[in-house]
Amino acid sequence: MTTSTSKSADPVLRTPRLTLRRARQTDLDDLFAVFSDPRAMQYWSTLPHADRSVTQDRLDRIMAHHPLGYFVIDRDGQAIGCAGLYDTDEVGFILHPDHWRQGLVTEAMQAIIPYLFETYATDRLIADIDPRNAGSAATLHKLGFRETHRAARTYFIGGVWSDSTYFALPRPAPAA
Repeated sequence: MTTSTSKSADPVLRTPRLTLRRARQTDLDDLFAVFSDPRAMQYWSTLPHADRSVTQDRLDRIMAHHPLGYFVIDRDGQAIGCAGLYDTDEVGFILHPDHWRQGLVTEAMQAIIPYLFETYATDRLIADIDPRNAGSAATLHKLGFRETHRAARTYFIGGVWSDSTYFALPRPAPAA
């Protein structure tokens, strides 16, 4: 079960194991641990961060420009990843590998998705993943997303082309 605070300037969502909150400057070291880990970044749209300045730039953009549907995944006071709305209707997530295979992204997104549909007037949420990323595909399927199409050679990262698989989750029908 998830609960959320009011739709304030700084929404906070809580799940049994997580706090989903806005990014803050004190998250730099924790987020660098995520974004510099080659395992976490294997299917990401950029190379692993080589130093904290790259993560600082990302953190600055997150704090200044991301919509209120983008959250830091906080577990016991540590930022272990990010999840939520990356663009108008596109969602995504990243989690430090030390926390993989515990259902944490599913838990986070089960709180975030209803919040997004309550807060934004989008007809659907979409996601774009590397088709080799079986873990993210499984998570999206658990959340009710369905594959809509694929495209070849959509990202060129570190001298290697990657493909994309696209997913969509329609807005739930209003309760009768």
